[in-house]
Amino acid sequence: MVDNRSKPRPANIVLNREKHELQIDWQDGHTSHYPLDELREACPCATCRGGHEFMGPDHDPDLLSLQPVRSYQVEGMQLAGNYALQFVWSDGHDSGFYSWEYLRRICPCAECTQQ
Repeated sequence: MVDNRSKPRPANIVLNREKHELQIDWQDGHTSHYPLDELREACPCATCRGGHEFMGPDHDPDLLSLQPVRSYQVEGMQLAGNYALQFVWSDGHDSGFYSWEYLRRICPCAECTQQ
């Protein structure tokens, strides 16, 4: 079995404000739905993760299942090169770069959380 999560690439990205989620359709046919509040809490930047030593490939598999501290809105979203998304959150935070690899690793669906 080939692990397509090692070099994931999005085929389509939808910020659905009504559903309060980010949807990514991956080139391998998988679809991920990220609740925005949990996505903000999972920001991969050094400030949010507690320093550079906590920014590596490992992640807490329960990261997106934690109850968010508050509700967040996305004020803006843009591509960061060919490798990531950058958000401007309603709390003013904008320094996190959510790489395709990171987003695929933290996919909250049942299939991905069991791997």
